Amino acid sequence: MLFAYKATNKEGKPVSGTAEVANKQALLALLHKQELHPVLIEIDKGKGKSGKSLFRSKKKVKLQDLVIFTRQLSTMISAGVPLARSLSALQGDAQNPYMKEVLAGVAKEVEGGQPLGDAFAKYPDVFSEVYINMVRAGEEGGILDDILKRLALQVEQDASIRKKIKSAMMYPVVILTITVIAFFGIMLFIVPKLGTILTSLGGPNAKLPVYTQALLKISKFCTESSIPIPGLNKLPNLILFLILAVIGVIYLRRYIKTDKGKYKFHGLLLRLPIVKVVILKVAIARFSRTFASLMSSGVSVLDALDVTGAALGNKVIEGELKAAAEEVKNGKQLSDPISKSKHFPPIVAQMLAVGEETGQIDTVLVKIADFYEEEVTVLIDGLAAIIEPIMIVFLGAGVGLIAASVMGPIANLSKNIGNG
Repeated sequence: MLFAYKATNKEGKPVSGTAEVANKQALLALLHKQELHPVLIEIDKGKGKSGKSLFRSKKKVKLQDLVIFTRQLSTMISAGVPLARSLSALQGDAQNPYMKEVLAGVAKEVEGGQPLGDAFAKYPDVFSEVYINMVRAGEEGGILDDILKRLALQVEQDASIRKKIKSAMMYPVVILTITVIAFFGIMLFIVPKLGTILTSLGGPNAKLPVYTQALLKISKFCTESSIPIPGLNKLPNLILFLILAVIGVIYLRRYIKTDKGKYKFHGLLLRLPIVKVVILKVAIARFSRTFASLMSSGVSVLDALDVTGAALGNKVIEGELKAAAEEVKNGKQLSDPISKSKHFPPIVAQMLAVGEETGQIDTVLVKIADFYEEEVTVLIDGLAAIIEPIMIVFLGAGVGLIAASVMGPIANLSKNIGNG
C-alpha cells in the first residue's frame, strides 16, 4: 500500500515523501527508525491508481542492477568522488528506467542534506531494510565504501540462491501446467466423444472397467452444470470451479499478506518435508552473512538481530530471533537462546559460542554462511536432478492410464462385436 506522509526531522525541518509499506504501523516504524516525527499520513490514492493496473507491470529493480550500482558506488567513493556527483553519474549510466528514477530522487535528497541511508529509505521497494541499515552504519563509522562492497557481495549471494531455486522449480512447474491443461482438454473435448463411441459399440448397459467409468464420470461432471445459478444455468462445472479457484487464490494471497496469515503460512512451510530443509538452510545462510556484516559494521547486537530477523523472509524464525534478542537484553550470550531454537541446528549455536569466546563472531558467521550456501546449492541441484525423472514417470503414468481407460474397452467391445 502506498502512503504519503509529512513529518519533521531532528532539527524540526519539514520532510515529505511517499513509501510503499504493508500498513500504517509499518510506516510509523520506518519513520521512527529515520528519526522523523510524523505530522500527516494518508493513502496516496492518485499515484496508487495510476501506478497499478491489470495491464501495467509493476516497476522494479533487478538484483543484478542493484549489485552493479552498489559496486560502482563503492568504487567511486573509494576514489574520493563526492557522493552527490557519484549518484548523478550512476544515474546516467543506469540501464533500468526505474533505477534512473530512483537514483534521481536519491541524488536530490543527498544534495538537500539528507544522509544516504535516509534517502535510500524512501524507496523500500528497491533497498531492503538490511541494505539501508548497513549504509547508515557505514556512514556513521566512516567506512561506507567498505560496507558497500560487503553489501554487493551479500546481494550477489541472495541473487544466486534465488536464481538456483527458480531454475530448479521451472521444469516441474511447466510440466505440471501442461499436464493440467492437457487433462482438462481431454476431459472436455475427447472423452465425451469416446464415451459416445463406447455407448454405440456396447450399448447403454455395456460393462466397462472401473477406471474407464471414473474417467467418463469426471468428464461428465466437467462438461455438465450441476449447480443452479440464476442466469447461468448452463455454466459448466469446470468453468465454475476455475472461477471459484481464482477467487480463492486472490483471497488467500491477501490473507497471507497480513501478519497473522503470513505467520501461519510460514509455519506451514516449515512443516513440509523437502521445502522445510531448503527454507531453513537459506534462512541460516542469510542470518549468518547479514548478522556478520552488521556486526563488523559496528551495529549493536540487539539492532543487528532486529534487522537480520526482518531479512530472513520467514516470520516464525524471525519470532525466534526476537525472543533471542530479549534474552540477550537480559544479559545472556546469543549462543544460549540459539541453542534452544527449534529451527537453528546445534552447529550454529556451537560456532556462535566459539565466536563469542574468541571475539570473532563475524568471521565465524561468514564461515557458517559459506557452508550453508554450499549446502543449498548441492540440495537444489540434487532436487533438480530427481524432479525431472519423477515428473516424466508421473506424466507417462497419467497418459498410460488415460490410454488404457479408452483403448482397452474399445478393443474389447470391437472383439465382442466381431465374435458376435
